[in-house]
Amino acid sequence: MKRFTVAILVNNQLGVVNRVTSMFRRRQFNIHSLTVSETETMDFSRITIQSEGDDVVKQQLINQLYKLPDVSSVKELDAREAVTRELMLIKMRNSPESRGEIKSAIEAFEGKILDYTKESLTIQMVGDIQKIDNFVNLMKDYEILEICRTGVVSLERGASVIRHVTQL
Repeated sequence: MKRFTVAILVNNQLGVVNRVTSMFRRRQFNIHSLTVSETETMDFSRITIQSEGDDVVKQQLINQLYKLPDVSSVKELDAREAVTRELMLIKMRNSPESRGEIKSAIEAFEGKILDYTKESLTIQMVGDIQKIDNFVNLMKDYEILEICRTGVVSLERGASVIRHVTQL
């Protein structure tokens, strides 16, 4: 199955995120990543969802989203035509045996140590999903204490904005 990212502009009202995620549940669409945030105006919130499926599933999902009364616009974000990032905080065991290798990996992946104690290192990693996943896979050789990921945020490149997208 192919992963895809959909940006949804919704009215900024109580219960809207619940209605959107309930539609996913009812239609048995799997959510890999969900991010909800404020926008440039108080009237709207932006929901960015990563799901998976073929083109038929993706179009069905978009059609179902447009049936929700609080949805203003929906846009699939092509990975090649969008700036996509995720933030991860990962807490690692800080042992003298692995400290140097972990620090080298942090540097190679352009991460940042946010908290350093005798017992642990808390690392910030920002990047696309592949970069984050690769860093986590590398850290599995050491002792991961805790991971927290934000989910994907994404904006289309250029001057195009989601507010001007209309249903086809």
